[in-house]
Amino acid sequence: MEIYFKLFEVLFPVFFVVGIGYYLGKKNPKIDTSFITNFAANIGTPAMIIFAVTSTGITFDIFKDYFWYYLIAILCFVVVGIPTLFFLKTKDIVRELPPLILPNTGNMGVPICLFAYGSEGLGVSASITSLIILFHFTLGVFLADRKFNLHVILKNPPFYSILFSALILYNDINLPIFIINTTEWLMFATIFLILMSLGIALTRLKVFSLTNALVSSFARMILGPIIGLLIIFYFDLSGFAAGVLLIQCSMPSAVLNYLVASIYSPKKIVDSVASTIVVSTLMSFITLPIVVYFALKYFS
Repeated sequence: MEIYFKLFEVLFPVFFVVGIGYYLGKKNPKIDTSFITNFAANIGTPAMIIFAVTSTGITFDIFKDYFWYYLIAILCFVVVGIPTLFFLKTKDIVRELPPLILPNTGNMGVPICLFAYGSEGLGVSASITSLIILFHFTLGVFLADRKFNLHVILKNPPFYSILFSALILYNDINLPIFIINTTEWLMFATIFLILMSLGIALTRLKVFSLTNALVSSFARMILGPIIGLLIIFYFDLSGFAAGVLLIQCSMPSAVLNYLVASIYSPKKIVDSVASTIVVSTLMSFITLPIVVYFALKYFS
C-alpha cells in the first residue's frame, strides 16, 4: 500500500498543475504564453540545468554515463520511429520523426523524477534533459528544416548552461550559495510555469489524423519504456538512476517539437506533429502511473 501512496505523491502535483493550465486555457483561449516560453528558454531552463547538475550530489561520471545511455535510447527511438512512419506511409519521414525521438523529458520528466527520487533523481534527469535540449536545437531543427543551422545553437542559452555545468562538475567546483539558491528558485518557478503551459497547450493543439496519431503515440509511449528496460538490463543498471532512465524513456512527445516545426516545417507537418503531441500526452496519463509504479518498486 505504501508504494501506491508514493505513486500518488509523485504524480498528483504534476497532473494538478497541468490541470490548472488546461483550465486557464479553456477559460481564456487567448491567454498569452509567450512570456513563459521566453522565460523558460532564456532563464528558467539554463538555471534548472545548472542547479540540477551541479548542486544535487551527482558525479561527473553519472552525468556522462546517463548522457550517453540516453543517446543510445534516442538512437533506438530512431530505429523504431522510421519503420513506424513507413508503416503509416508518411511522405516526409524526416520532418515527422522528431515527435517520436524527442520526448518531454523537461516539462514532465524532470518534475516526476524529482518527486519520485528527490534531488539525486533530479540530477540524473537533468543530465538526460540536457541531451534532449541540445538535440531540439540541433537535430530537431535539422530534421524540421532539412538543413543544419549553427546560428540556432550559438544563440541558445541552455547550450551554454550545459557546457558550464559539465565543466563545474568535471572540475568538482562548489558554486557559491547565492548562485545555488537563485538557480533553485528559478528552477521551481520554471517547473510550475512549463507544466501550466503544457496544460494550456493541450487546449490549443488539435488532432488532425487520429489513426496516425494513435500509431505514432503507441510507438512513443509503449515502445519507449521497453527500450528503456532493454538498456537497463543490457548495461546492468540499478538503483534510482536506472529508474530515472526508465521514466525519461517513457515520456510523451515534447511540446517543443511543435514549436520547432511551426517555425521550420510546412503546415501539414505541423498539424501531424501537433496530433502526436496531444495523443501521446493524453496517453501518458494512463501509461506513466504504470511506469512510475514499476520504477519505484524495482529501481529505488
